[in-house]
Formats: sequence, C-alpha cells, structure tokens
Amino acid sequence: MKQEQTAEPPSCPQIPLFMVGQDSHGNWVVQDQSGARGGLFVERLDALRYVRSENANRTQAYVAVSGGFELNMTRAISVPHDKSLVEAPRDRKVA
Repeated sequence: MKQEQTAEPPSCPQIPLFMVGQDSHGNWVVQDQSGARGGLFVERLDALRYVRSENANRTQAYVAVSGGFELNMTRAISVPHDKSLVEAPRDRKVA
C-alpha cells in the first residue's frame, strides 16, 4: 500500500497590518496590530508613506480607522530582574 504525502503550502512571511486614523488633536496615528511599531504624523500622506516603508511599498497593508484613534504606548515592557536597577537607594537621607 502506498502512502500519500500531502504537500504543505509554502510559508510566506506575514505582512504586518497597520491601523491609520486621526487622534483627538488632528494628528495622524499609525500603529501595527501588536502595538510594537507606529507613530504620530502631521500629514496623512506621511502616515501612509510610513506604512509603505514598513511593508515594502504594499499600500494594502493598512486599515483606515474612523472616529478618534489614539496612539497606545502601554505595551507590556519587561522589567529587569535585578531590583537594584528599579528601586531607589534606601540609605539616602532626604532633607
């Protein structure tokens, strides 16, 4: 009996999807789905230019967001395990 082998589809890199919209101050906001990349822009054209530069000139890799869209910079940040880097020294006297 012969076993059939199924070919796996070729893996292709996933294109990051960016969201583009205006914040409450009229700035153009760009942010990817993971929140790792993005920024604030004065002009819409500059925001779209940034999206194209991050996606090898693929303009279809963004979603226009209607309504207020604020830049979210509250991504989880890893905290160093060495607490001495985070805490202030305790032997210091404050006058």
